Order: sequence, then C-alpha cells, then structure tokens
Amino acid sequence: MASHRRPKPASRTRITLMTAAAATAVAFSSQAGAHADPAPTKDEVKAQVDQLNQQAEITTEKYNAATEKEQVLQKQVGALQDQVARQQAQVSGIQQSLGEIAAEQYRNGGISPTVQLMLSSTPDTFLTQAGAVDQIGASQAEALKTLKDEQRTLDAQKAEAQSKLAELDATTKSLKADKEAIKAKLAQAQALLDTLTQQERDAMAAAEAKAAAEAKAAAQNAGSGDRASRGTARPVLGNAPAASSAAAAALAAAESKLGATYVYGASGPTTFDCSGLVQWAYAQAGVSVPRTSQEQAHAGTNIGTNLADAQPGDILVFYNDAHHVGLYAGNGQAIHAPHTGAVVRYEDASVMPISAIIRI
Repeated sequence: MASHRRPKPASRTRITLMTAAAATAVAFSSQAGAHADPAPTKDEVKAQVDQLNQQAEITTEKYNAATEKEQVLQKQVGALQDQVARQQAQVSGIQQSLGEIAAEQYRNGGISPTVQLMLSSTPDTFLTQAGAVDQIGASQAEALKTLKDEQRTLDAQKAEAQSKLAELDATTKSLKADKEAIKAKLAQAQALLDTLTQQERDAMAAAEAKAAAEAKAAAQNAGSGDRASRGTARPVLGNAPAASSAAAAALAAAESKLGATYVYGASGPTTFDCSGLVQWAYAQAGVSVPRTSQEQAHAGTNIGTNLADAQPGDILVFYNDAHHVGLYAGNGQAIHAPHTGAVVRYEDASVMPISAIIRI
C-alpha cells in the first residue's frame, strides 16, 4: 500500500544556504560581466602594434650588430686556424729534424739520454729542461730553442683560436635569440590585428597600400633634380643644398628605393631595414658607414638635434637609444624604412624624437 505521508519540509538552514549560494553566483556573474575588458578600438590596436613594431626594430638593430660581429669573428677564426696550421707545420718540421739527428746518433753508437729526452712524446717534458741544452752540440741546442719558441707561439695561437670560437658560438646563439624575439613581437602584432573586424583590418591595409603607392609614385618623380612637389605623391622638399656631394648622392640613392619593402636585417638592394637603407644609400655614393643605427649615430659630425640645422642627406637618428635612423630629405621631411609591413617612404621627421643629426 502506497504511503500517504507528506515529505519532510527542507530545513530553514538548508534553504538559507541554497539562497545564499544562488545570490553569490548571480553576484559573481554580474561582476564578471561588469569588469570584462572591452575589445580594443582600431586606434588602440594601431598604437599597440606601433609599439610592438618599435620593440621589434630595437631588437632588429641588436640582430644587425650580432650579424656584423659574427661575420668579423668568422674571418678572425679562419685566419687564426690558418696560422695554427702553418705553425703546426713549422713545429713538426723542427721535430722531424731532431728525429733525424737522433737517427744519426743511433747509427753512430746509440742515442744519448739528452736526445731521448728530445724525442719524448710530450714536448713539455724536454722543453722545460733548460739544462739539457748545455749537454748537446750547438746545432742541437739551437734546434731545441727554436722548437721551444715555436711551440709557445703555437700554444698561444691555439688558445686565441679557441677563445674566438667560443665568442663566435655565443654570438651565434645571441643572433638566434634576437631572431626569435623579433618573430615573437611580429606575431604579437599580428594577433592584435586579428582582434579587429574585417572592415577595420581592410581599412588599415588600404592605408598602408595607399602609402606604398604614394611612395612608388614619389620615386618615379624623384630623378629630375627639382626638389619641389610634383603632385600629391611627393611632399614639398624645397631646394636647400645638400650637406655635400656624397650626401646628395646618398639621398638620391635612397629616393630611388621609395616603395621598397621593409625586411628586418636587410640592407638592399631590394629590401631594407632602417640602418640598412642608410648604409646602402651612402655606399652608392662611395662612402662606407657602419651597419647598425647605434654605430651610424657616431659615424660623422654630430650637429645637434635641431631640425632647422639639418641639410639634405644628413643622417637623422631617432630616440635616445638610437634604434631608428633615416636621411633628411629637406623641408622637415625624412626618408626612411619604417617597420615590418611598411615600405621606404617620406615622413614628417618631427613625428619621432631626434637624438642626433649626423653629417657625413
């Protein structure tokens, strides 16, 4: 027979706990909704991307310096290894001569203790025995002295080569780390761009494409020598004289690359980073300048930071750490390779803080 007993009502304590838990859940849900970070605007994303590009450029100049150091060390290591090989041949030749002396003595009645000492498998065993020299003939003494000197030279060269190899290994590792850091910054920038709507991304891409098209059009108009404006693509640069004939030639070379793509670590002739463009441009003028922006900041005469004192072709160094450079084009304009995703172009030089103006 089915029971008709009424179910026992829930205790007051249990009801109170359930109510409190529900209220807490609602409160947490409301707080989460209230504190959720809004999606960044297009301008905010652009500002963050610009900052990441600047950080990537700082690392790019470290990468350029490491690349340059690696190339120098590779040459030094190669030269040292050649020296070691030649010195080893010299030492081996002397040892062979001493061996021939020993063979002659053996044929003439046995090997003296001194010669046995000379033929020891470890050169240090007999090289440190200076008293042995007094017990043998003059020619053998001279051979021993020469061998001792040559062995010391060989040991020093081996030690130097080993040190340079270790330095080269550390530089190569630093180079790889810098390259990965640059990739990480660019990936972060791309991830930020991916948070935008397709319409916003299209608008930013259109702006970059317009800048690239204007840069290419400006390049086509840059060859006649008239530095006035030739339409909307090229800014008014004025007719101020260049700092020198080399500066004029370097500026003309840079202008011929308007519209060229920025690639970190590139120094021409088709792609560039900022310091790569400056180095390449001056090379076309027959002038050698260093590879990195920090080195270029000390490559010539520093005429200060006042843009009014700059002349076309001067190197403009930007930021206190000198991680960006360009060439002064006249009338307040710079020509430079800005960052990944951009092209060589003209830009108002005052948009970045100038830390030095260098005249070559």
